[in-house]
Amino acid sequence: MPEKRKILIVEDSQVIVGMVVFMLKREGYEPLVAEDGRKAMEFLQGDVVPDAVILDILLPYVDGFELLAEMRSLPAWKEVPVIMLTAKSQENDVIRGLDLGADDYIVKPLRPMELAARLRRFFKEAS
Repeated sequence: MPEKRKILIVEDSQVIVGMVVFMLKREGYEPLVAEDGRKAMEFLQGDVVPDAVILDILLPYVDGFELLAEMRSLPAWKEVPVIMLTAKSQENDVIRGLDLGADDYIVKPLRPMELAARLRRFFKEAS
C-alpha cells in the first residue's frame, strides 16, 4: 500500500483544523497540524517535509506570509504546493501570497470539498 500523502495544516482556529483534518482523512491523506506560526517554523527545521501545505495568514507569533517566504527559501520546501486558506480577501493580500510563492489562494469561509478538489489537482499534476 503506498504511503499516505502528508498535508501540513498551519491554522490557529481549532474549528477549521477539525474540519480540514476530517476532510483530509476522508480523502486518504495524513494530516499534520501546526497551530501557530512558531510551531510551523519549528516544523520547517525538522526532517519531515509534507506533500502539501494549507497555510493561514493571520497566525500568532509568525504570520503566513513570513512562513511562506521561509518555506520558499529552503531547498527541500521549494516545490511543496502551498494553498493559502485565509480570511484576508483584499487583492493586495492575494497578490502578495501568490508573489511569495503560494500555489493557490482560497478565501474563507472554508468549503472543504473545494479544498479537497484543489489538493487533488496538485497530486494529479505530480503523478
